[in-house]
Amino acid sequence: MVAPKKKNKTIAKKKSPNNKVTSVSKNSNPITPFLMFNTNLEEVTKFYASVFKQCKIISVNPMQAEFELNGQRFSAYNGGPEFKFSWGVSFMIHVETQKEVDHYWNALSAGGKELMCGWLEDKFGMVWQITPNLLLELISHKDPIKREKATQAMLKMRKIEINVLKEAIK
Repeated sequence: MVAPKKKNKTIAKKKSPNNKVTSVSKNSNPITPFLMFNTNLEEVTKFYASVFKQCKIISVNPMQAEFELNGQRFSAYNGGPEFKFSWGVSFMIHVETQKEVDHYWNALSAGGKELMCGWLEDKFGMVWQITPNLLLELISHKDPIKREKATQAMLKMRKIEINVLKEAIK
């Protein structure tokens, strides 16, 4: 009897549109955000490690870093002052409870600034959305009245308050 061939679990062959074969690791995300900061990346990763319970620093030095926040991998580079973050790209943190909203809001907005509708800018200029799953459910609700009431309540908030959303749709 012949032993079955072992499959390579880390590399998959994929054909690109131009018919070239490339190797892609099955264990990595197919898209990794690459962030250009204007600061020492050791400071950045130390800060994010204090905020995110699930934080893994893969590599870091003052100029380059690889890290994971809640399972999402990031690459970063200290690119200098010409690189700035904007609302045009933000990172949404999905949460269930007001305690989680408060944790991320307070930690990430410290030294940064509060924006509207659950958005904030951290002290490095990175833009985040602290988003309760209930908010997403309500603003896409099949009932247009509930959807509108939830949207109007959200538009008046900086930090999202789950109880205010619940009251708004009654």
